[in-house]
Amino acid sequence: MKKIGFIGIGIMGRGMAANLVKAGFELTVYTRRKEKIEDFLQQTGVQWAESPAKCAMGQEAVITMVGYPKDVEDVYFGENGILSGAEQGAFLIDMTTTDPRLSLRIAEAGREKNLHVLDAPVSGGDTGAREGTLSIMVGGNEADFAASLPLFRAMGKTIVYEGGHGAGQHTKMANQIAIAGALAGVCEAVAYGERVGLDTAKMLESIENGAAGSFQMRANGPKMINGDDAPGFFLKHFVKDMRIALEQSADPLPILEQVLKMNEALEKEGLGDCGTQAMIHSYRKS
Repeated sequence: MKKIGFIGIGIMGRGMAANLVKAGFELTVYTRRKEKIEDFLQQTGVQWAESPAKCAMGQEAVITMVGYPKDVEDVYFGENGILSGAEQGAFLIDMTTTDPRLSLRIAEAGREKNLHVLDAPVSGGDTGAREGTLSIMVGGNEADFAASLPLFRAMGKTIVYEGGHGAGQHTKMANQIAIAGALAGVCEAVAYGERVGLDTAKMLESIENGAAGSFQMRANGPKMINGDDAPGFFLKHFVKDMRIALEQSADPLPILEQVLKMNEALEKEGLGDCGTQAMIHSYRKS
């Protein structure tokens, strides 16, 4: 596969698409507002399409990396959507974190049109997207996964076939559940350090490579200390992910439920466009 349509040039999608270009793939991209990515178009030389359908036309694969399940539904099923433009035999790869049930709907619609559908959400934030080190969790037909590996290897480092359609999304839900606990733990550690008068930068340096260390501590702990709320991953998207995980779980998830409540409150206060490290504000108010 060489000709790729890419839909969603945001914080994550921009780095992912740029890495595909670096790997030699020919990209056509779509975003709702062309003016927001003029710099990207000039830097990479990729073509911009006027709709998801036009972005899918003539492509061997179409990758989507948008925000919410509603956005995924719109770009696939809406008027001028991907499913109306994709040609038989093309690969449709949704890398958005979305509802596993929606992944099953896309797979069924794709099967009716002789399309190869994969759900392949990612983890690693904007840094992983830029550096091509994302973790990619893939659900769908295993032969389709194997055929798509060159694409995934241009964007990620840890690439795992999880099982049938929806399995990638369910794995991402487990990932987000684990992050919720880890992120809350870092917030509580930083808040504790501040309250007892520690030099919190030294505190993090002392514990981040020990048993308490985590990606969340290394990536977001310093941002919490420095008051840096800039998004590597939007808080509002984390809220969306946690809600999906709770909807999918047949059993209570008490830690996730508590973390979700705190982040929902922050989103209502206008912090949804901040990074997930902005969760520290919940602790500084208490």
